[in-house]
Amino acid sequence: MTSATPPAGPLAGVRVLELAGIGPGPFAAMLLADLGADVVRVDRPGGQGLGPDPARDLTNRNKRSVLVDLKTDAGAAAVRDLAARADLLIEGWRPGVAERLGVGPDACLARNPALVYGRMTGWGQDGPLAERAGHDVTYLATSGLLGLIGPPDGPPAIPANLLGDYAGGSLYLVVGLLAALHHARATGTGQVVDAAIVDGAAHLTTMLWGLLDAGLWQERRGSNLLDGGAPWYGTYRTSDDRWMAVGPLEPRFYAEFARLLELGPDAPDQYDPARWPELRQTLAARFATRTQAEWTALFEGHDACVAPVLTLRQAAEHPHLAARGSYPEHGGTRQPAPAPRFSATPGALRTPPARPGAHTAEVARDWAVPLPESPAPNPPAPNFPAPNPPAPNSPAPPAS
Repeated sequence: MTSATPPAGPLAGVRVLELAGIGPGPFAAMLLADLGADVVRVDRPGGQGLGPDPARDLTNRNKRSVLVDLKTDAGAAAVRDLAARADLLIEGWRPGVAERLGVGPDACLARNPALVYGRMTGWGQDGPLAERAGHDVTYLATSGLLGLIGPPDGPPAIPANLLGDYAGGSLYLVVGLLAALHHARATGTGQVVDAAIVDGAAHLTTMLWGLLDAGLWQERRGSNLLDGGAPWYGTYRTSDDRWMAVGPLEPRFYAEFARLLELGPDAPDQYDPARWPELRQTLAARFATRTQAEWTALFEGHDACVAPVLTLRQAAEHPHLAARGSYPEHGGTRQPAPAPRFSATPGALRTPPARPGAHTAEVARDWAVPLPESPAPNPPAPNFPAPNPPAPNSPAPPAS
């Protein structure tokens, strides 16, 4: 954000201080920035040690960056000065690290009693595992979510890092920050938000706990209505080795689904679990007879709840998402648009990913905080493992 790039979105005027980390903290700060907050990211000399080139890290879009060495007294003092001017602060280190660096909640709230101090971790600030390392997959495993996903005769499936880091982590942190900000503006009193991925992930299963208590959910993967146990709620391979997703839960949608597949009157009933294995074989055989594009065309315009399983690039070209502008191009890079959408104060893609230290002088001016000179940034080379060569791109199927 610069003087030539006015803020946009419902959070315009909210100042956020992000102490650089990886994963859910940066994504939470990006969400706030997408909605108009002035997010200043405090980067460290030498970079994070994990991740892509900062210029390609889209979770740093719409932010500004200052370079501060927190291992020096001057650096810690600068962060406390920035915290004194902020509404929200985000840090994602293990418990005790911020305190050892002199920028923990007590030190920052002493400077700014109305500050909302957000702490993003996997295990939380207390408990037997609080000091242990972990990542999305281990948090999901511990909270019970990983065991929900995958075929009954195979291993649990890995949902990238979307379900733990971002759904159970980032989104819960943002909800907590905004709720605490509302309280702080009403009372002048800030507080600490302890956002643990295991807590958020556990909270996501609330409906399933109700079904479990009612005897309507079995703790066996792939044996329930919504986990692939029902043959008409899952995915099927097509003749061109692609996939279709089907989910006609309601009888009237299933009737349309069955009609289009020409299942016939002798096919197993939708809610006859004893014949589900037979129905699953029938559906698999049908879908294997045509290509994904052919099935997509057949189901297009019908309320049968069927859609092609698309790649990221194909999704960006899907007619519905293209019409909504869900994957715009900004600065030469295709990326997801800010969400959700607002009728009066829409969010926007304003600036590309912030390079470490690129806005130190600008932030010092705008936030009226003197910032110490730091060594020039020298982030390490990206160290994500190189992926296998991608398959040739194919056009997206028509809309379903």
